[in-house]
Amino acid sequence: MRVYTCMRAPAGSFEACQTCACSALRRASRAVTQHYEKHFRGSGLRATQFTILATLTQTGPLSISDLSDQLGLDRTTLSRNLRLIEDRGWITALGHDDQRVRKMTLTSKGMKKASAALALWRRADASVEPILRRFGLRSRPMVRAN
Repeated sequence: MRVYTCMRAPAGSFEACQTCACSALRRASRAVTQHYEKHFRGSGLRATQFTILATLTQTGPLSISDLSDQLGLDRTTLSRNLRLIEDRGWITALGHDDQRVRKMTLTSKGMKKASAALALWRRADASVEPILRRFGLRSRPMVRAN
């Protein structure tokens, strides 16, 4: 016969977790992502995909490693996202002397998609402040293009 008892740590042991920076930032990140996703709804583009397209418009072709570093994403997550937007014809891999290196670049279709979504991003970015404040954060000052 086996007897199992439920052992619980005293609730007080975890009191400090209420102010956990990691947990708070993850909640804030999800709320901000949902805000941007709401603005991109109907465009056929996700916020994560827009971030990749916007980065490539600014940097030009990048290897997956460099793009991963730029975006702060692990290569597995980035590769999954790249595959989706490559299948849609928004990016393509450039030929490279070293077969181990894949440099990704925006296609003309991808540039059109990013340009069309820029207005959606601007609306989302201009209205994100209340969500950030809810989590005790604030955005950087708005930079206006001439």
